Amino acid sequence: QLQASGGGLVQAGGSLRLSCSASGGTFRRLTTGWFRQAPGKEREFVAAFKWTDASPYHADSVKGRFSISRDNTKNTVFLQMNNLKPEDTAVYYCAAGARLISSSLPNPTAYDYWGQGTQVTVSS
Repeated sequence: QLQASGGGLVQAGGSLRLSCSASGGTFRRLTTGWFRQAPGKEREFVAAFKWTDASPYHADSVKGRFSISRDNTKNTVFLQMNNLKPEDTAVYYCAAGARLISSSLPNPTAYDYWGQGTQVTVSS
């Protein structure tokens, strides 16, 4: 089970750090990702961390502002979000999957496990 936390209300230009922890399991051999969904929009890929090559991947819309990382000792994945913009407002979800290749990272259906989501609201 995945548990996301860290969302909140922040002004444009501010920062937040989201956390996703796994209970009853481990991220060690799972690719972990963050998605977001704004009202009336489809779920959108934000970032992922592949366990096979320990590499982070970020959507073009957040490159240079967001950074995914993980701490296997704490079984937690983080999404550091800097220079937030109003268009970043959404519910953010963490996800994990066992058999993802690079081309499937942006595809939400490729992930096996999902957290409940945490709201991020950026005011202008």
